[in-house]
Amino acid sequence: MLEVKDLHVHLDTPAGLVKAVDGVSFRLEAGQTIGIVGESGSGKSVLAHSLTKLNPEPPATYPKGEILFEGENILTMDKKRLRNLRGKEIAMIFQDPMSSLNPVFKIGRQLMEAIQTHQKLPKKEARQKAIELLEDVGIPDPERQLQNYPHQFSGGMRQRVLIAIALAARPKLLIADEPTTALDVTIQTQIIELLKKIQKKYGTAIIMITHDLGVVANLSDRILVMYAGKIVESGSTANIFYDTAMPYTWSLLRSIPRLDAAGSERLLHIEGNPPNLIHPPNGCNFHPRCPFARDACLQTDPALTERGTGHWAACVLSKAQFDEEKQAVAEQKGVLLS
Repeated sequence: MLEVKDLHVHLDTPAGLVKAVDGVSFRLEAGQTIGIVGESGSGKSVLAHSLTKLNPEPPATYPKGEILFEGENILTMDKKRLRNLRGKEIAMIFQDPMSSLNPVFKIGRQLMEAIQTHQKLPKKEARQKAIELLEDVGIPDPERQLQNYPHQFSGGMRQRVLIAIALAARPKLLIADEPTTALDVTIQTQIIELLKKIQKKYGTAIIMITHDLGVVANLSDRILVMYAGKIVESGSTANIFYDTAMPYTWSLLRSIPRLDAAGSERLLHIEGNPPNLIHPPNGCNFHPRCPFARDACLQTDPALTERGTGHWAACVLSKAQFDEEKQAVAEQKGVLLS
């Protein structure tokens, strides 16, 4: 369904040129879910917005690469084709529902507008469709809720409304950009279960953008780990969680708070800060923060190499070397460190 080939996205800023996405490639099949994870500033959202060419131009430019959706290159589409693609074939759920919904219009009007734009239904049919969509996303008494404004909904309910709007045209691909960040843990779980239910019902492919590894663990078939605009590891959910092959991914996993940790045990974190993408370090972008860095890491920017079936990682260490190194420095034992 979707194939991204060697995508580069640059942002022209007063301080210099930022290589926000630097040679990203991946494929997504129909009905599949891919999770894209990484720290803030790793390029996840710029990549997500690039998939429908939503990054403002300027400052964004696309100097190299292709984004093929069912064989069509999104980067070379004209404005009319892009308008038809957005919402109808590829829909997006944004991070903050309050800034995504218009505060002065009722929910019903906003949902019906999306339905009529993409499905060309008369007002009466669009209203009935809006009620059905609100039912699908678990909003009680949907007919009455159509008359409410966004501020009358909780954060979780507003996110459900955004999902309903995204589903208005039955898109083939749903891109969720940090959809659970502003929600508490209980509501996060409900939203993830809702996305799984929607995928099962409609067969929608999903790309989940998040910094929360717990979110993608429960939803994704495959996970892409981004750092400094590049994919540094990709594989199945089992590969990433149980057979990590890249120090950055391992460091992210170690940073997850553990329920079985002793009360006096300190939370682990990744030392240092993400690199300046205007002046990135020589060699591997992660080497200044990597506990396993060696001289070769300062000279070589490693490409993704296969570490197992469908499992790729960008590291100068072989899988065997990395397994030995991480066992030597591990401060705790458990499945996340295996």
